Amino acid sequence: MRFEPTSEQRAFVASLARHLPGAAPVGAARAWAEGDSGPGRALWSRLAEQGVGALLVPEEHDGMGATPVEMVLALEVLGRYAVPGPWVESAAYLPLALADGDAVAGLAGGEIGSVAVPPHAPYALDADVADHLFLVSDGRLTRATPGEAVGSVDGARRLHAVTAGDPVEAADLDAAFDTAVLATAAQLLGCGERLLADTVAYVKQRRQFGREIGSYQAIKHQLADVRIALDFARPLVHGAALGGPDDRARDVSAAKAASADAAYLASRVGLQAHGAIGYTREYDLSVWITKVRALVSAWGTPAYHRRRVLESLVARPTTLEA
Repeated sequence: MRFEPTSEQRAFVASLARHLPGAAPVGAARAWAEGDSGPGRALWSRLAEQGVGALLVPEEHDGMGATPVEMVLALEVLGRYAVPGPWVESAAYLPLALADGDAVAGLAGGEIGSVAVPPHAPYALDADVADHLFLVSDGRLTRATPGEAVGSVDGARRLHAVTAGDPVEAADLDAAFDTAVLATAAQLLGCGERLLADTVAYVKQRRQFGREIGSYQAIKHQLADVRIALDFARPLVHGAALGGPDDRARDVSAAKAASADAAYLASRVGLQAHGAIGYTREYDLSVWITKVRALVSAWGTPAYHRRRVLESLVARPTTLEA
């Protein structure tokens, strides 16, 4: 199994990473949280032009027909730059859940989709800006209409209750759910990497008692723990993207649990290392801290995913050698 991206995949990631800093994603996320979706929609369109929304859409529906690996790499970049919008729902879940080729082609072309999948995604993310809104209830996929807004610790995650409408033909809802879990794990990985990078930069320039605080062993040890946690989570995410359908549920749950733990550790260490400034909403660190806290429970809590891993391992037959 190959865990290193190909040269084409690296070039795709590099293209996204070059584009995003100049597109002011943090400003778009802050505006999105305040109800101004204009900058976020503009950023969505730019990323759609680069094919992010079309990665998992089949070529016959104007998509790229890529593998989950490309999707994982793209969503990690989006997490690193705190790009707002229902990317997991639109680029990971719906292309696999919808049997309607026209709707899927619309998503590939830059239209925004969102979905609620109770109990693990009980509210639709950014339902107020979605061109296509769905609800999964009792194993059925239906159109939906947005209802009351629900608060989130991450202001840029605008959650809405939804009401079921007309049923639509579904494709593979189980595969769609697992792909959304994997995409969320990738986002968490990207958020954790950004938190670590920003914290390392901060402790290198913040001086206390005549020396940079990054020179203290206590700070170094905490940052090293974050680096190790992220490095241990990444193979699980990539492995789940490369794995087959037989172990898919177990693999994506293991990836989500590990990425959530690593990103949450990165947020805690980043907050402690920054001190008082890290607690302020005006400081950009808060954008990633709140996003991590929200994503930890998005598309299934850590307890749920650990239980799925355990159930898979317990159910697996074992062979004892003489």
